[in-house]
Amino acid sequence: MQYHAYELAHAWVSPVRAASQGLKFALDMPFNPMGKTLWGRQTSSACEMFEELTRRYCKPEFGITDVQIEDKTVPVTENVVLSKGFSDLLHFTRDVSRDDPKVLLVAPMSGHYATLLRGTVRDMLPEHDVYITDWRDARSVPVSAGAFGMNDYVDYIIEFIQLLGPSTHVIAVCQSVVPTLVATARLAMADDPCQPASLTLMGGPIDTRINPTVVNTHVDSKDMAWFERMLISTVPYSHPGFLRKVYPGFIQLNGFLAMNLDKHIDAHHRQFENMVVGDEDPIVAHKAFYEEYLSVMDLPAEFFLETVKIVFKDHALPKGEMTHRGVSVDFKAIQKTILMTVEGENDDICAVGQTQAAHAICVNVPDAMRRHYVQPQVGHYGVFNGQRWRSVIQPRIRNMIRGV
Repeated sequence: MQYHAYELAHAWVSPVRAASQGLKFALDMPFNPMGKTLWGRQTSSACEMFEELTRRYCKPEFGITDVQIEDKTVPVTENVVLSKGFSDLLHFTRDVSRDDPKVLLVAPMSGHYATLLRGTVRDMLPEHDVYITDWRDARSVPVSAGAFGMNDYVDYIIEFIQLLGPSTHVIAVCQSVVPTLVATARLAMADDPCQPASLTLMGGPIDTRINPTVVNTHVDSKDMAWFERMLISTVPYSHPGFLRKVYPGFIQLNGFLAMNLDKHIDAHHRQFENMVVGDEDPIVAHKAFYEEYLSVMDLPAEFFLETVKIVFKDHALPKGEMTHRGVSVDFKAIQKTILMTVEGENDDICAVGQTQAAHAICVNVPDAMRRHYVQPQVGHYGVFNGQRWRSVIQPRIRNMIRGV
């Protein structure tokens, strides 16, 4: 019923949004003297903020049309290499002949779209041949496509890596580090020639018993029945995924906002003040951030519940109890892949040590093939995006890849 209530609320507020937009349009007309008064500017700004906060945000575009390579502007096009029920394998094709390392970015299926890694992609493109997993919103996937759980996620990653072939470098972010590490182990167990040349795990929950965050303690305080009862809904009739059970994006977004509610309130208060006085640069930056942040997708219920149980409840990876398709996953088999872990000092979602734990379970990776780095003064998002990602973290990954 949560999903139906959400849809009803969205429908109910639509006329109010239309009226708000109409009022803003009238106040912003060049020859309306009321629009130039303090009251007019405040009212127009309030109408615009109301529209933005009540809008249903669609999937953003990557919007990467070119890249600078050796002082030249090179066109970039997006091409779907492989399309599957719950994801496309997207290739950012550069219009240039270069033998650069092939990199697969495994985006998290954790509420936000793969476009959250837009900056990650952009900064890797000048010196790498970049692919990314572009996960679909579960409410857009018909029930006829079947269920999608942790095993399916691992299967997708294995298939994508095998499609790209030997010497592929894999970078997994946030939630995706778990299935990507499992996929790497399964390839190693089979001595597959397509085992990744390197595997970089960034800000992901390998062992959530280490330095538990608010997220970890919250999960520990609830049983699995609570998660299924309180967080799982059925997609309403108006969407292609009608009757599919999902963890809705709007519930996830509420959780994201609640974690740092004061910061979001302050940010919107500053935005209102900037809009009243017409300070354009911070206005544009605020809108760009929240258009991405407020764009969320539904997750398949099976995948979400299995992730909660496997990663946060059972701690299957560090305990050596992880299975895939009924087969025990042997992380000791990983011996030919360079393993790099990256964490943020101020990460309040995946604390320091939780990703580094991958080294403790991949015991047969030679010491010379191990890397670990903690970036000071960044949170979860700063591990894979922003100034410190560009100037410090990405060059370290680049050097590791180039050194293979």
